[in-house]
Amino acid sequence: MKTLKDALTVARALRGVPLEKAPATLLPAVLRRVGLADSYWRLESPVGPVYIAHSKAGISMVRRAKSPAEFQRGFQKHFGREIHREKAVPPAAVRALVRNLKGRGKDQRGLRFDLRGLSEFERAVLLKALEIPPGEVRPYSWIAREIGRPGAVRAAGSALGKNPVPLLIPCHRVVRSDGHIGNYSLGGPRNKRALLEVEGAKPELLERLAASGVRYLGNAEAKHFCYPTCGGIETLVETNRVRFHSEREAIAAGFHPCGDCRPPVALAS
Repeated sequence: MKTLKDALTVARALRGVPLEKAPATLLPAVLRRVGLADSYWRLESPVGPVYIAHSKAGISMVRRAKSPAEFQRGFQKHFGREIHREKAVPPAAVRALVRNLKGRGKDQRGLRFDLRGLSEFERAVLLKALEIPPGEVRPYSWIAREIGRPGAVRAAGSALGKNPVPLLIPCHRVVRSDGHIGNYSLGGPRNKRALLEVEGAKPELLERLAASGVRYLGNAEAKHFCYPTCGGIETLVETNRVRFHSEREAIAAGFHPCGDCRPPVALAS
């Protein structure tokens, strides 16, 4: 067809001619051929086997399931497309993170996350959680304040509760604003405690501090106050006796916020 007129003539001729419906298997086959299909790995983790969905766009889902078929059904229900098992071995970074959780933002540069479908706020929450080092925890209020939305603590908690890629984006390192461990989307509080235990965060000790109302610990020499796990649990919790129930109390005692864990600043009354 050399001209628009020719194209219109053909279109009129085909009007009313029924078109053949493509088979349901055609699109998945084409996507696999061009490398755009979704596939998954099954890996062992500290809380049992997990399934990890990925494509060229990045890692899109981490879930527990009783079987590959159950995971495939859950993925298709969530995303509306099929997924098949990956034959290739997962990248070393993925295997290491799932196995021992020793990762933070800079260690995950080689990983890409497919967070399409999430709002800008939800993505900001999840990417901020990537900055929390292994063996440390931060409250939901820290996440909200760090992304410039200090009044959105509840919304930050909801975004973390819907984290599509737990373990790899470590929402288990985010606790309630009162210091208690809180819930977890990948198997509940028990699994959250298990993951923190693997990382050396000692969740039972954190729960005792929270129950006693302790929110921050002070460094008597440097005169700064931190979240209890800043630098690792042994750094402050097990050797330090300078304890504060609020940032206001810490500042009134002459302490300033730690530059590493960045607790909030409050004016002393």
